Amino acid sequence: MDKNKKNEIVKMLLKRKEDVNEEELIELLFDQPIAVDVDKLEKNNMKFKDKLADKITSIVGSWLFIILFGLLLVIWILVNILFVKSDNSSLILNLFLSCVAAFQAPIIMMSQNRQAKKDSLRNQNDYRTDLKSELILEQLHDQIESIASNQRKILKKLEEKNIDVN
Repeated sequence: MDKNKKNEIVKMLLKRKEDVNEEELIELLFDQPIAVDVDKLEKNNMKFKDKLADKITSIVGSWLFIILFGLLLVIWILVNILFVKSDNSSLILNLFLSCVAAFQAPIIMMSQNRQAKKDSLRNQNDYRTDLKSELILEQLHDQIESIASNQRKILKKLEEKNIDVN
């Protein structure tokens, strides 16, 4: 079967058209594996900004960052309480914390969006794999039914000729 015919069958399958020749589809699915490593594929297609967002998210979302950031806040508060007697220090602290939150949220959201896309690809791959398994099982079922039917016919002919099958 030529590649154009295979592509046509796959397109028809994915559009869920019912007029697909089942034998050609089964042959296609047997010949070419449709399961892919989504993580590897996605990793190869990552852009610099995606890698950067993941790296920042992994750093910001770690216990080390939380502990260090907590210590920095405690030091900041102690310095402002002990050495700075101005009301502006609390304003600066609030501004600093707001800036951190303003940068953290979008970066984390970017990483979550990428993860959602990866999950979607994984789900599509699962669907194709399930479909392939279903078609293979249907073919095996049909073959077993054919074998059982042939066996019944043979047994019937043997019984007609009075041949002991045991």
